Amino acid sequence: MAKGHRSQIKRERNANKDTRPSAKLSYARVSVQKACFVLDAIRGKDVQTALGIVAYNPRYASELIEKLLKSAIANAENNNGMDPSKLYVAECYANKGPIMKRIKPRAQGRAYRIEKRMSHITIVLDER
Repeated sequence: MAKGHRSQIKRERNANKDTRPSAKLSYARVSVQKACFVLDAIRGKDVQTALGIVAYNPRYASELIEKLLKSAIANAENNNGMDPSKLYVAECYANKGPIMKRIKPRAQGRAYRIEKRMSHITIVLDER
């Protein structure tokens, strides 16, 4: 249990907040495993290289990640006043989201469950 007044606790919590520019896509209709194939390819790369990688990647998740990466670059430029040529992908990860459960009819009156997975994708940039 933290000690101190509630406002003091909030002040301390907000003091060590991450100020790096980022973008988050919630409820993306792609599984975490499939999104991670693309995210692993761009992690640690500079922004121009990462945009080139996702532009020519044939996976569906790369379209979503390309849009998200452009959003993070725009956030860095407009909100933090950073130079886009010095940016690189510091962190990128996909967390598990909710699962839509569907039923597929099968032979002899049985039903198979189909799970349509979602993910929350986050990209954090930083300057070199």
